[in-house]
Amino acid sequence: MRITSILLYKVHNIPYRFRGKHGIRKKPTLRDIFQFKRDLEREEANMLILRHPYLTTEQSNGHMSHLKQEKIINLMTKFREDANAKFNRKVTIMDRLGHLKVSESWD
Repeated sequence: MRITSILLYKVHNIPYRFRGKHGIRKKPTLRDIFQFKRDLEREEANMLILRHPYLTTEQSNGHMSHLKQEKIINLMTKFREDANAKFNRKVTIMDRLGHLKVSESWD
């Protein structure tokens, strides 16, 4: 009885110790508070930049459309050239049967 009470005095392996209604919560340290404050200041600076953009929406809309069109055309021509190079290649009998060629020293 005494050994049982000694061994069961504290439960050492509590699963899910930090979850649930009665879980243990970590107390925030001074470093955590300063880090959180720094994160909030950084986020506020980013939001200020996003609220006041350098360009208006009219200026930023469609200013690269001609470059996008050229890029699409270049990609399509490259794709067509690759496909044509694959299928328009001249294949000879030597290419097909080259693996059967054996070099014999007595020839």
